[in-house]
Amino acid sequence: MIRYTLSCPHEHAFEAWFAGSEAYEKQKKAGLIPCPVCGSTDVDKTLMTPSVSTSRRRPAEQADAPVPVAANPPISPEALAALRQIRDQVTENADYVGADFPEEARKIHYGEREKTGIYGEAGLEDIKNLHEEGIEVMPLPVLPEDKN
Repeated sequence: MIRYTLSCPHEHAFEAWFAGSEAYEKQKKAGLIPCPVCGSTDVDKTLMTPSVSTSRRRPAEQADAPVPVAANPPISPEALAALRQIRDQVTENADYVGADFPEEARKIHYGEREKTGIYGEAGLEDIKNLHEEGIEVMPLPVLPEDKN
């Protein structure tokens, strides 16, 4: 899953989750991504900060603090190799559960299933709910070959 911050020509900003960059492009082309404020389907991706899951919560005054970001940062071959290694490690050693990811993550968390690595897809609401339940999840790295 990948989350994009989107905006319409009226500068209304909103977030949406997609299975990948191809899914975003396909839905955009078909006019299936409306602005929740004005309904415009002329939306584009905007610059966004990465979201990192931690077990600690930041104080409210730090939650809105500016975070350094870069647009189209140059990524060294070593960094790309490290990201590929992370993703390969997960996909080779974890079970793919597809759209059942939220339910399977809960089963593991609550001891209803053997504690094992899993990966799959989840919507924004599912991810928020998992985090609220104390279940840590994180996105897999999106690589250039994913057409991001």
